[in-house]
Amino acid sequence: MPLDKLEEKVKKNLNELEEEGRLKGEELVITGIEKSSDGNAPRYRIEGEDGAFLKMNSNSYLGLHLNEEVVQAEEESSERYGSGPGAVRFIHGTYKPHVELEEKLADFHDKESCVIYSSAYATMTGIFRPLTSGETLILSDELNHNCIINGIRMAKPKGKDIYSHLDMDSLEEKLQDAVGNYERVIVVTDGVFSMRGDYPDLPKLAGLARKYDSEFEDGVFTVMDDSHGVGAYGETGRGTTEVTGEDGIDLIVSTMGKALGVNGGYVVTRKAITRYLRETSPFYIYSNPITAPEASAAIKSLEILDSDRGRSKLSHLSEMTNYFEEGLKNIGHEVIEGPHPVVPLMIGDTKETKRLVKYLKENKILATAIVYPVVPQGDESIRFQISADHTREDLDYALETIDQF
Repeated sequence: MPLDKLEEKVKKNLNELEEEGRLKGEELVITGIEKSSDGNAPRYRIEGEDGAFLKMNSNSYLGLHLNEEVVQAEEESSERYGSGPGAVRFIHGTYKPHVELEEKLADFHDKESCVIYSSAYATMTGIFRPLTSGETLILSDELNHNCIINGIRMAKPKGKDIYSHLDMDSLEEKLQDAVGNYERVIVVTDGVFSMRGDYPDLPKLAGLARKYDSEFEDGVFTVMDDSHGVGAYGETGRGTTEVTGEDGIDLIVSTMGKALGVNGGYVVTRKAITRYLRETSPFYIYSNPITAPEASAAIKSLEILDSDRGRSKLSHLSEMTNYFEEGLKNIGHEVIEGPHPVVPLMIGDTKETKRLVKYLKENKILATAIVYPVVPQGDESIRFQISADHTREDLDYALETIDQF
């Protein structure tokens, strides 16, 4: 049979992944969501499991995926525009909500223009190739997300190099070494590093780009993926630029699929750049956009975020993040402290990490194990993600459960 030999190979590869601890295994299937009547976080029903679960690994930092206004906006748009776009953007697949969303996202970030993509992953992998010349060097933080790594691979720049995590001295050394060898330099970083909740010193990073810009024919420009930052921290939810006070990042990539609770990704920058991406970026040109109903839902989420209600949610989210971090420390655990609602509980051992995650699941709490080889040995952790839906009662239950392990 044609697939027999391939099947043998992939089974062997799967066994190797399992032996290395890299196999993700069977996916849990959510069959329903129960909104709480007592003000606590929603509980999730899982196929084949009794009871309902407290979700502490959700990217929906503000809980907007369950917001009635957001859901209603999507439903009303679906009645008007249908369930799907029916085509890519340039073949009459552009709907009014797409244009309105791009305008609102550009205004939100105080940038000239915006392009939306099917996801933030597609955005990041889709922008590097068009912006990379034959004389380009791309400098990347060593812990950048997989979408950045693959975007750089696909771009095939003349040079690519990695600077030490959050180390601006390391970045400057790379820039100094590049002078005279390249015409263009792209410096790319995550805003929030999703496994750790830490973030770069953007004033220093952007300052280095400005410092060395004149040394290269096409200059030095900066790209940041702030998918975990936008809508998750900062007084108004502008993410890492707001937290660090740096508004000079040239291209900001983010998602509607996390704090905004919908789907899709986008990049905001100058208008000439977005026009060029619409003409040259394959992930934009040859892939369907998010649906018009999704765009309408994202518009409503953005409206809520950029309001007093949004700021109230962000304030509560910050309070709950601090409460959980302090709670973990008070029961004797190590965390990576920070303002972002990703709270890593550092364990340092793969088996212990997996044992605790299993114990949490047995006690109706969903959390994510981050283990070797995804992270170096000794850095194994459980990534908790706090939501504006969480209450002290929810977090107390989680803390008591961890303390009893």
